Amino acid sequence: MWGVSATRAASLLVLVLASGFATRAEGQGLREPDTIVVHSGNLELRGLLWRPRGPGPFPAILFNHGSGRTLRDLERLGPYERQAAVLGSVFASHGFVFLYLFRRGVGLSADQGTSSVILMDSAFAAHGQDARNALQLQLLETELRDARAGLAFLRTLPQVDARNVGVVGHSFGASLTLLLAERDSSVRAAVLFSGSTASWEHSPELRARLLAAADRTTVPLFITEAANDYSLAPAAALDSELTKLGKSHQVKIYPAVGRTLDDGHGFIYSSVPTWEGDVFAFLNRYMRR
Repeated sequence: MWGVSATRAASLLVLVLASGFATRAEGQGLREPDTIVVHSGNLELRGLLWRPRGPGPFPAILFNHGSGRTLRDLERLGPYERQAAVLGSVFASHGFVFLYLFRRGVGLSADQGTSSVILMDSAFAAHGQDARNALQLQLLETELRDARAGLAFLRTLPQVDARNVGVVGHSFGASLTLLLAERDSSVRAAVLFSGSTASWEHSPELRARLLAAADRTTVPLFITEAANDYSLAPAAALDSELTKLGKSHQVKIYPAVGRTLDDGHGFIYSSVPTWEGDVFAFLNRYMRR
């Protein structure tokens, strides 16, 4: 067993949520995920860890999820654990150890603080957009500590090739992934799904921070969205900045997925075949040398 086991109740929840994806995992001969604990300061963050069959060492991916869900979104969209199950078996089937780390206040780490989306919504309700924007930058820096702890955890695992660790993120987690790539040049590759698309138009502070991170990172980046995401401006702006600097990157805008902005924003989970080939071609290029 890798890491520290979480509660039996949490493990049972994971098995129930993952059951819909068992056919693919069984067909690939994959293991069920381990529930692990990552220490970030005084927090005990839980995560789900998938690994391929065999002795390894394997390349590994840390996944950074979005900012969390409000109670209404949890009722409408379901829990993050279900999303983790969608991605875990996909990455493991491609030969990657995959850690879906639940940061403070989210999913299996719901008892470890308050999620960023609830904090940002509260700031907006009380003090308006400027307050939300300022808090968003603070939360990115705070949760960067959680992500770095997850990365350090991955590198200690015996079946992980510590020299071949990459990062993938979605939404708020994509912005977090770019900041992580800025801080840690040993990350081999980073993939940004739908990064900052709901916030880009409303926060000049966030735009400036992410463009500065793009200026400083040396990590190869794959930036992707669906055409019906909230905004295509983040991908266009990052592409322009990275091209100007001659930095290694790819940008891919896929056709619309579903009918709504929410559908487009969530295509990483709802339409894996759309991006699977491109993303794993990118990861294999930089992480299997």
